[in-house]
Amino acid sequence: MKILAAEDSPVFQTMLRSILSKWGYEVVIAKDGTEALEILEGKDAPQLAILDWMMPGADGPEVCRRVRAARREPYTYILLLTARTDSEDRVEGIDAGADDYLTKPFNAAELRARLRAGQRILELQQQLVMAREALRQEATHDSLTGLLNRHAILGLLQIEVDRSFREKRHLSVLMADLDHFKEVNDHYGHLVGDAVLRETAERMKSSIRSYDWLGRYGGEEFLVVLPGCDGAGGLTQAERMRLAVAGAGFTAGNQPLKVTCSVGLTCLPPGMHWDTDALIRQADLALYAAKRNGRNQIVCAAPEIVTGNEKMIAPSPA
Repeated sequence: MKILAAEDSPVFQTMLRSILSKWGYEVVIAKDGTEALEILEGKDAPQLAILDWMMPGADGPEVCRRVRAARREPYTYILLLTARTDSEDRVEGIDAGADDYLTKPFNAAELRARLRAGQRILELQQQLVMAREALRQEATHDSLTGLLNRHAILGLLQIEVDRSFREKRHLSVLMADLDHFKEVNDHYGHLVGDAVLRETAERMKSSIRSYDWLGRYGGEEFLVVLPGCDGAGGLTQAERMRLAVAGAGFTAGNQPLKVTCSVGLTCLPPGMHWDTDALIRQADLALYAAKRNGRNQIVCAAPEIVTGNEKMIAPSPA
């Protein structure tokens, strides 16, 4: 584990490097408080730090205060070294943000025990961070497909609608639905249906741009938010996604399985601020039109806004 030892005395630097290396730490030496701060604020900073109280540039308590003010993650466990023994000094150090305190001259075994305690605290903190991220993932993502869930994608749609109005940029919205998906579940079973949904999600995700948003709206329906995308661009993205789903066959056991999707598209012109429900209704109406027209195609809502006279893109004949 990497550890920072900030000490202005060459004698203590040598001693700390020797004993810490012997205990298996990767030692980083700082000769003053300014250098210690640069290291702790840098990339891949050590999570364990031993700081001398009295140092040029910034003393130990000041380094503690600035590290804690930054609220960086992962957490940095800080142990202060000092010759001061008054309880007021200890209180000052802890108030500054130090996690532990050791007086000089220190006992090596005590230092090792305190560093081990620090490592245990860091491990617990890492477990808490992982648990928090797992809860965040669970709250915002669909458990089957790994895509954004309905609540999350609708929240992002609202953000992008506001951004589109504020920055006077286009915004396109796609509503996609798998064709005859009930037949897949009825004929092959729900486990195959789940596998198809997961594969569809992966194909859709690979077909969109890195800054687009894709979520599972419900069942076999997917909502796609395309920031900065006008009607023509929305058609291009929708066709790319349609082909990603229909282009290569799926399999159910050893049997090939044909899966396609229908897509409804609507576009929000620059400077307009529609209600998100209205946008989804427009995309839904276009999707239902695609279903009525034979499926496996794209239909645009408000075609005069989207592409002039172009009303839909149908698949090329097989």
